[in-house]
Amino acid sequence: MPGPATNGVKFTPPPSGDLQYDTFYNGMQNMIGTIRWRTDGRTYDLSVSMPVPFVGPFTYRSEGRIDAFGVAPDRYVEKRGKRPEDIAIFNREIRQVVFTRTPNNAPLPDGVQDRFSMLMQLSGLVRGNPSAYKPGVTQQFFVIDNNSGETWPIAVIGDEQVQTQAGSIGARHFMRLPRRDGDTRRIDMWLAPSLGWLPARLVQTEPSGAQIELLWHGRLAAPGAPSDAEPADGATHAPAGAPTPDASAAPTAEPAQPAPPATVQPPAQPAAPGAPSPVTSPVTQ
Repeated sequence: MPGPATNGVKFTPPPSGDLQYDTFYNGMQNMIGTIRWRTDGRTYDLSVSMPVPFVGPFTYRSEGRIDAFGVAPDRYVEKRGKRPEDIAIFNREIRQVVFTRTPNNAPLPDGVQDRFSMLMQLSGLVRGNPSAYKPGVTQQFFVIDNNSGETWPIAVIGDEQVQTQAGSIGARHFMRLPRRDGDTRRIDMWLAPSLGWLPARLVQTEPSGAQIELLWHGRLAAPGAPSDAEPADGATHAPAGAPTPDASAAPTAEPAQPAPPATVQPPAQPAAPGAPSPVTSPVTQ
């Protein structure tokens, strides 16, 4: 759909959908997690829910608009288990992000994202121009946490097959590179063209080695209809017997390194980084 920008990076918002994911903690399967994404091309609402053993559900919500730079958050909320909510407000009048967790503000540059809107921004950029995201390409995102902001370098690793309970899904593997010296928290994302470039798999690896994984399960059905756990168009059934989002010690649900329950083809190593037009340039839709 046409956007307000007349030039710049191509961007197509991912389609609305309610997605279910098998969740794993250190390779042990837990309850189903969900990603709910709604957009009319002008505004969006994103919510993520993930069960975490012994802690309770981690829930995340991002609300905002689609503007000349793509996904533009207005409000981001994190709730981890029984802890109080942490809220980030994106005040575009003063170009600052205001937090409930700290009195310190963060800058609000064009194209800024929160932890989970970043995933939809990446999806929209790849949907807009898939051929621009080849192995070795690195894209920079300025990402807001629950109390600060920093640059995330996201590298394209390559196209791989993700094995799920529903079958084998072709996906493009992206990895967050170290943000600073000594950064050992890793995030890996597999976006699938057959899912509208929405995630087929998300893995986060903590510095301790603990892992959280979301692995495609199916789309949530309309009320009264059975859940759809069949592979999306372009997916193939796996053989019989196939295997089935920072800031605290408990694993956060940032979308990171392969975990045992899923397998992918060995990733190609990133080539020398190159990049399409930066995210801080206006996008065209």
